[in-house]
Amino acid sequence: MAEDGLLISCHTVEAWTEQLQKGQENNKLIVVDFTASWCPPCRFMHPILVDMAKKMPNVTFLKVDVDELKTVAEECAVEAMPTFMLMKEGKVVDKVVGAKKEELQASITKHATAVAAA
Repeated sequence: MAEDGLLISCHTVEAWTEQLQKGQENNKLIVVDFTASWCPPCRFMHPILVDMAKKMPNVTFLKVDVDELKTVAEECAVEAMPTFMLMKEGKVVDKVVGAKKEELQASITKHATAVAAA
């Protein structure tokens, strides 16, 4: 299931649900990359996300292909790719739409720090 080390691809709804539950149990910040294989900005963000995942072992990074898991994308109201959703304790705490590296990094840092302090 794992790909690129610390970036976990969810290929089934079961895998998605399992990863969300693990994150909740461990009280970790979860960053979900809603992506598509045909999306150039998604491909641009991929190595950046892999790099972030290596530097932030206290954060869970998940990758969901919107074409593969349409139901998950619909449940999360994903309308554009890439969409990065930050979740904590089963709730969405932030969302970054588009290939906005700095904005995403700032948001992850903010929420990951809040988890560590909790």
